[in-house]
Amino acid sequence: MSDSEGLGLSEALTTMFGTNSLLVGTLIPFLFVLTVVVFVHEMGHYLVGRWCGIGVKAFSIGFGPELLGFNDRHGTRWKLSAIPLGGYVKFVGDMNATSTPDAGEIETLTAAERAVAFHTQPIWKRAATVVAGPLANFLLTIAVFAVMFGIYGRYVSEPTVAEVRPDSPAAIAGIQTGDRFVRVDGQDVDSFADVQRLVSGRAGDPIVFVMLRDGKEITVTATPEISEQKDALGNVVKIGLIGVVNNQEFGKPQLIEYGPAGAVAEGVRETGHIIVRTGQFLKRFVVGREDKCQLGGPVKIADMAGKAAQLGFEWLVQLVALLSVGIGILNLLPIPPLDGGHLAFYAIEAVKGRPVSEWAMEAVYRVGLFMVLAFMAFVFWNDLFGC
Repeated sequence: MSDSEGLGLSEALTTMFGTNSLLVGTLIPFLFVLTVVVFVHEMGHYLVGRWCGIGVKAFSIGFGPELLGFNDRHGTRWKLSAIPLGGYVKFVGDMNATSTPDAGEIETLTAAERAVAFHTQPIWKRAATVVAGPLANFLLTIAVFAVMFGIYGRYVSEPTVAEVRPDSPAAIAGIQTGDRFVRVDGQDVDSFADVQRLVSGRAGDPIVFVMLRDGKEITVTATPEISEQKDALGNVVKIGLIGVVNNQEFGKPQLIEYGPAGAVAEGVRETGHIIVRTGQFLKRFVVGREDKCQLGGPVKIADMAGKAAQLGFEWLVQLVALLSVGIGILNLLPIPPLDGGHLAFYAIEAVKGRPVSEWAMEAVYRVGLFMVLAFMAFVFWNDLFGC
């Protein structure tokens, strides 16, 4: 072997297995993040389903061919599958991983199996089992934030204006240095971070601000302008800004420490804020008011996981929390075969007093599956070529 060949092999191995390699630096963090989020989601379905007396045939992390697995004493097959981009719980009577009823299989079930089949259960049991997946994702996010707040606390700055950028929306609206934000769009604010949260996702929307100036409240209206910034992971994000600055002199930042109960309460509030902002983004995206590049798929998530891992394990765990709440929200959209689609069918069944007809359900499932696949293709295209 020549020296050049040996060097090439060494470089190749370093690229694959070195500290900053694709495998160690990106793929492993990505699989960690995705596996935790998927496992928690599916475990929510599994635990509530079992609590409701529903039989479980399989619990899989990943799709496709099984890599390894085992059967438990209840007859459930626990397995790790080849394509690590999701997972599923397959209940007795399901046709596939989306819990589509298999009429042929149900007809062949024994009386004992029929008693534990998913689609023979009361509506409330089916609905509870389905909603448990997204709920588990929200609980995971709350738990992560609660631990973070419990360990590190939170720095809070007074919502007082230290500087107004010339010709900015705030300057045009008449906001002045020394003004203190009282309410933003009708919501009381206690910190400058509250103001940023309420403004950042509203680019182009007129917002009413109530300010405290010289002991008196005044009301102004400003329209945030869009601005490109880099987040902590180096991603370019577009947010709304009105052009005010806070600093140590005016903000008087202080560290707030939380006990266990306070940390959990703060975790719930933070998760709620993320849910609201995500819903706001999705509504604006649907009507074409958000940049498509803000949506990413597996490639973008893998890149973010790699960057988070370089910053430290706590950053990786926070990414788990953010991805978890995002997965929970997406799964609640009323589109079959997502969890929200199942819940929509159950709502119709509850109102009508009978299940949706098989042909109608199948037709809607086909349309829904096409929409889900189209969305996946869209974000994957964004990852590779779109942005």
